[in-house]
Amino acid sequence: MRIFSDFNEIKSAVGSEIGASDWIEVTQDRINKFAEATCDEQWIHVDQDRARKEAPGGTTIAHGLLSLSLAPLFIRSVMGLKGLRNTLNYGADRIRYLAPVPAGSKLRGRVTVAETEDVPPDGLRVNYHLVIEIEGGKKPACVAELIALHYR
Repeated sequence: MRIFSDFNEIKSAVGSEIGASDWIEVTQDRINKFAEATCDEQWIHVDQDRARKEAPGGTTIAHGLLSLSLAPLFIRSVMGLKGLRNTLNYGADRIRYLAPVPAGSKLRGRVTVAETEDVPPDGLRVNYHLVIEIEGGKKPACVAELIALHYR
């Protein structure tokens, strides 16, 4: 984990990779709970028998938004910023889902500080480039440009 002492340190990290998180397993149970929470119970996510017969990979796959919802975990696991009062999710500029995530896969996030901008009086907007990798995969599950507002 990389700890930034202040906003100047994170500003100096623009363009550099902060790190890669540990792998996290995307179990069928996690997929089912996400489906229930979001009311997206499409068969490709939750019906293991049908997926075995009809899905291209023969298994259920995670929702793209489930992979993306792990972003805060991935980012917090590779970096910290001292002296923060709070952090707000400001949104995303670009999100792409490049490969399906079969149930049982492991994902990790690779985080880069892409851009920073001061937000007066006491804030810093940080654009993070996140690549969500699938263990053993040829392509990432997701790439995203995420924006956070950090306040001290």
